Amino acid sequence: MNNRIDDQRIEVFLSYLLRWGVTLSATIVAISGVLYLLFHGGDAPHFHTFKGEHSDLTSLLGIWHAMQHGNIKAFMQFGIVLLIATPIARVFFSIIGFVLEKDVLYIVLTLIVLGILMIGIFAGLGG
Repeated sequence: MNNRIDDQRIEVFLSYLLRWGVTLSATIVAISGVLYLLFHGGDAPHFHTFKGEHSDLTSLLGIWHAMQHGNIKAFMQFGIVLLIATPIARVFFSIIGFVLEKDVLYIVLTLIVLGILMIGIFAGLGG
């Protein structure tokens, strides 16, 4: 019976993690999007030239530094990064839960899932 309570606590924690991660991410992106439109909504687009995203918004450290300087696009990027990190955090905390339960099969399976997620994320960093 005590093991079932631990399972329930872990599931409740993971559900809150997902709920608050998505809510926080959506709030950050929505507020940043509204602010961006308020300050830059009237800017004329230049369709004759292509300008890629600044390099400061393509890494976590760059996003962090740009946020410290008040860059609205950086806050939008941070919201997207937070949205991506939320399910990864769920998988990570699931591993901790399975370790506490001493469930070796699920530890191994969840580590495989986490590895696949990490490969998927870091495989695209090379360009």
